Amino acid sequence: MRFARRALGAVGLGISLQRLRPGKRQTFGHRHGVDEELYVVLQGSGQVALDDQVKEVRRLDTIRVAPGSLRAFEAGPEGLEFLAVGSHHAGDTQMVPGFWPDVGG
Repeated sequence: MRFARRALGAVGLGISLQRLRPGKRQTFGHRHGVDEELYVVLQGSGQVALDDQVKEVRRLDTIRVAPGSLRAFEAGPEGLEFLAVGSHHAGDTQMVPGFWPDVGG
């Protein structure tokens, strides 16, 4: 995972490049109280868990996540690479270890 906000001098905007190896699932979910995020799938395919729903994603899909929504990603057989862009407010992130709807997170 690479965060570029500081390197770019951005104050109210966050941006990161994230890569998941084939078949790997993020071990946590996260949500923001006020920040909105967009995820753009650059390569590969997989799934995104949004609250209690799981959706398939593939190259060039764009996913909007509203404030308050819990999310996590899982890579398909060829891996998953995506760009995350959103507003940024310090301290607005809540991490949820073990989140995935199919495991009772």
